[in-house]
Amino acid sequence: MSYQFTVALLLSLVCLATPARADFETGMDAYERGNYTTALSEWRPLAEKGDAQAQLHLGMLYHQAQGVPQDYTAAREWYEKAAAQGYAMAQFNLGLLYDNGDGVPQNYAKARQWYEKAAARGYAMAQTNLGGLYANGQGVSQDDVWAYMWYSLAAEQSTDPRDTHAADRRENVAHRMTPTQVVKAQKLAREWTLRTP
Repeated sequence: MSYQFTVALLLSLVCLATPARADFETGMDAYERGNYTTALSEWRPLAEKGDAQAQLHLGMLYHQAQGVPQDYTAAREWYEKAAAQGYAMAQFNLGLLYDNGDGVPQNYAKARQWYEKAAARGYAMAQTNLGGLYANGQGVSQDDVWAYMWYSLAAEQSTDPRDTHAADRRENVAHRMTPTQVVKAQKLAREWTLRTP
């Protein structure tokens, strides 16, 4: 393959990707202004072509009834498409649907499965929700050690000093744990951090 052909191919790919990003950003600007109809019209073609970010945002529009009637089935379908591409926020949102029973039968075990996928990608809100499932024994056996571990992982990622949600929950769980359990949970959190990229 000649150098000129390679350069031409790369430039054409960049040119094809640029309008898609521009359309997504146009949709995001409209969304932030509360113009959900424009956001929908910008994101739908991208989502139908397989753009995971657009699929996630379409799912959110249907989930939150923004510019469209609330439709949990459509939200789930768009989230599933983005989640299949490894999009952590879509995986988390699927977990929320099952956790809350929005448009699907409430199923903590399925919520846990989706939260675990997002948590494995470092998504802090999924880690916090996993901590809640373990703390309350929902979809899993009640286990304060695992609850503490998930809350710790989420708290470590907080970049906003005002966001103490996971840390506060971790402290609440710690009050009912033995010192040995706390040490075990801290060890699990360190091991998890070391094994995730």
